[in-house]
Formats: sequence, C-alpha cells, structure tokens
Amino acid sequence: MRFVSALLAASSLALAAPAFADTLVDNVDGVTIDAEGKVKRFSGLVFDDDGKITAVLDRSDKRPQTDYRLDGEGRVMLPGMIDAHVHVMDTGFAALTLDLSGTTSLEDALAKIKAFAEANPGRPWIIGRGWNQEKWGLGRFPTAAELDAVVSDRPVWLERADNHAQWANTLAIEAAGITAKTPDPAGGKIIRDAKGAPAGVFVDNAVQLVGKVVPAPRPEDRDLALAKAQEVLLAKGVTAVADMGTKPADWTAFRRAGDEGRLQIRIMSYADSVETLELMAGPEPTGWLYKDHLRMGGIKLFLDGALGSRGASLKAPYADDHGTRGLPLLSPSQLRNLMSRAAMDNFQTAVHAIGDAANAEVLAAIEELSESYKGDRRWRIEHAQIVDPADIARLGQHGVIASMQPLHQTSDRLMAEARLGPDRLAGAYPWRSVLKVGGRLAFGSDSPVEPADPWAGMAAAISRTDAKGEPFGGWFPQETVSREQALAGFTADAAYAGFAEGRFGRLLPGERADFLIVDRDPLFASPEALREMKVLQVWVGGVKVR
Repeated sequence: MRFVSALLAASSLALAAPAFADTLVDNVDGVTIDAEGKVKRFSGLVFDDDGKITAVLDRSDKRPQTDYRLDGEGRVMLPGMIDAHVHVMDTGFAALTLDLSGTTSLEDALAKIKAFAEANPGRPWIIGRGWNQEKWGLGRFPTAAELDAVVSDRPVWLERADNHAQWANTLAIEAAGITAKTPDPAGGKIIRDAKGAPAGVFVDNAVQLVGKVVPAPRPEDRDLALAKAQEVLLAKGVTAVADMGTKPADWTAFRRAGDEGRLQIRIMSYADSVETLELMAGPEPTGWLYKDHLRMGGIKLFLDGALGSRGASLKAPYADDHGTRGLPLLSPSQLRNLMSRAAMDNFQTAVHAIGDAANAEVLAAIEELSESYKGDRRWRIEHAQIVDPADIARLGQHGVIASMQPLHQTSDRLMAEARLGPDRLAGAYPWRSVLKVGGRLAFGSDSPVEPADPWAGMAAAISRTDAKGEPFGGWFPQETVSREQALAGFTADAAYAGFAEGRFGRLLPGERADFLIVDRDPLFASPEALREMKVLQVWVGGVKVR
C-alpha cells in the first residue's frame, strides 16, 4: 500500500484480520454536508486503497474488518476545504517575491521595497504585489518618482492587492517605451501627471503595456511556485481549488506535477482565453486527470475591473470620482460571443463582474444564452460584489452560481462606502439575498488578493465583521449566512460550482477521502474561534499530505 508506513506510524490499533476494506478512521467527531445539503454527523470513515470512501459510520454501526484502523481520538473530522476562486500560480509567486500586503503606509511600503532590493542584488527586476493605497490612507495612487527614490538601478513592477493595477518605477516605464503620447488601451487606463506623462500606475488592460517586457518565469520557477502554492493552501486545510485564469504555462506546470506525482491539491481549471481552451483542452472539457486531481472545464472572462482602482463598472458615477463609472473590459456583444463560443463546446463560463452595471450585463447575457444553450450550464459570476437590488432576483434563475469571497467584504468595507456612498450599499456582497432568491453560493478567497484562509472566510460569512470584530454587530448583518451554509460554501457547494460533486467535497461513499482533522467544530465556534482554527492533519485521496 502506498500509505502503509504513514498509517502504521499513526495507529497502534491495526487489525490483523482479512480486509474487507482498507482503512477505518474511527472515533472521530465527523461533520459533512450530505447529498441533500444537510449537515451529517458520523463517527467513523472507511476508505479503500484507491482513496475512495466506502462507508460512513454512526456510533451504532458495526465496524468492518479492515487492513488498518486509526483512532481519531475524538477529534473533529471535516471534508477538505475547497477554495472556489484562487490564482494558484500567483499565490505561489506571491509567497516567493516581495509581499507588501501588510504595509500600512507609503513610507512602510517604500522601506520594504528598498530592503528587498538591497537583499536581492542579483534580481534584474524587483517584482512584488499587495500594495493598497486605500489601506495606506494615501488618497491617491503612488508614483514612479516615489519608487525611484528607493530603487533607481533596476526596473520595479508591483501589483496592487486587487490584481487590477500595477505600480512601476521610471526604468520599468522606459523599458516598455511608454511616454505621454502612449494612448490608453481599450479597457485600461494610464494614470498620468499634470503634463500627461505616465505617473507610475497602470490600471486593468494598461497593465500589459509594461507587463509584456517583464521577464517571464522559467519552467523551474513555475514548478517552485506551484510547490509553494500547494504548501500555502494545504497549511490551511484547502485540498481543492478553482484556478481562475489558467494560462498555458500554468497548465503545463500542473501537468508536469501530475506526471511526476507532485500534484497534491485538486485543481478545477478555468482557462484565461478561448485560445487556451483550444490549445490545452481541445474540443471539449478534459477528463479528470490523475485520479480527480486536474480538469480544465471552463473559461474565465473579465467584464470589468475592481472597486479599489475604480475599474468596476457601475450604473452611476463613483461617489468619490464623478468623472468615471469604471472600465468595461468587454462590450455586450463581445461578452455574448465569448460565452457562446465556450458554451458550444460545453465549457462552463465564469465571468468576473464586480460593479452593478457589470453584474446586470452578465445576468442579461445569461438570460439570453439560456434560450439557446439548454441543460445544466451552471453559469458562474465571479465576485458579484455590487448588485443592484433590482437585479438580485435574477441570481436565482438559470442555475446561476455566485462565486463570492467573504474576506473581500471585510477588507473592502470602508473603500466600498467611499466608492459608492451610503445610498448604494444595499446590494453589496449580498450573500443571504442570493440564497433567499434560490441562487447558489460558492465561497473562496481570490488568493493572493486575500489570504487563502477558509476559516477566516467562514468567520466573515457568519458575522460580517473583520478580525478585530468591527464593525460591532456586523456590516449589513442581514446578509450573513449560517455556519452550515458557510461550511457548504467552502465544501459541497464549491465542488458543485466546478462540476465536481460526487468526486470530492463531501465525506460520502463514492467520493474521494479528502479530509481534515481539526481542533474545533466550526458549527459551534465563534467567529474569533474560527479564525484561530488549527488544522492538525490533511488527507487527500486517503493519503496523509500534512
């Protein structure tokens, strides 16, 4: 058996009798979501040598004879967590490069950038991410001149926390040949100084003006980033993810890991373009590869940008900038053509929509396309952060899945208030409203935009408060969800959102034995206790991986 040594080391209760099933994990306080979407509790789990569950046992059930028996010592067993929206390779690279996510001021960020550059003299470019001018209280975007003051010998290229803007120094701008005469690309914006010259920040589609000259990671860099991403995810009990915007180089890194037995997490892949779908998947979604570890089943489309960089597409002007309603990244016809192209070959579409105008547009497209493309399409809207209350009922139609990230609400709260004003917040991060109208939720993190921490996500989902417990009573607390709904959002419903139900996401016979041993029951934990959850063991397909 491939896991014999781990099991023998973990158990003093192995049975010598002939095996009817391979492994019994007994004496656990088990919790899962069952086939009807209800909470099921159990005390024992049996899985076979292929890593599939064969029985879920109550205390009164007779225990089968097995090759091995592990004593769970009364610990809580949960399904492996599923993050319904991550960027796997970005998560790995973020952990390996300059991290500005914890900076609290421009001065703090500049000090970290300088220290990183001095500690890495051999790097031709200084690459990093995580800055947020709103968190700094800056009231404006940072500039190239401010970067030049701390790094002037090499290009610097730093991604904003929301992945929708980049900050460059002068050498990076010059390397790309960008001047005051360079026009803004469609769906993008160059932030300019008073003379019209590039000031240092590039928003949405303008990012590629500089990005195209940034050295691409080597295959070995991608392998290292994937290994690091898996380490980050597994540490928090995340055993499966939906990778949003998989590039060809990402897919080949996943395949290399699968071929070499290094792919531990399960990846539901959504390609970054139709071209990637055609190149990597071909005429239809791929099969499940490496024993349900990898599948390309859909495409990720961007309809607008993000609130923080004022790229989210709104029905009315921004409250703090009356000159813009955001940056639509696709026209209505382009959106429908791309969704239709994917649907023709039975690929699922996942559309990034943050602003109320963008959400209304994708809902209208779904309504139109549902007339032509019947069957179980599971149209996904990624983020669905700001929805006009008049449009919320539409989220309950045509099998729409709202793929949302609870931590966005807590980190974006003050910024959302500034961007929208008090009168336009009724449809902001509307989790309970989605369920009330019959919609489906899938929860994730958007890592590395937010930490890949499902426990912090669950805490936010049930309380609408941040790690400091603010605001008291929760921000629009009528939009909280129950603990059971939060658990489903990070397990069974996240699997359903990626057409993976029946394979993983629940601890039920026939599904993969992806499970966690944790130190507390999330269905009885306070938000504060949830954030302190300790993951003691992680098993994927019957193999202990952490």
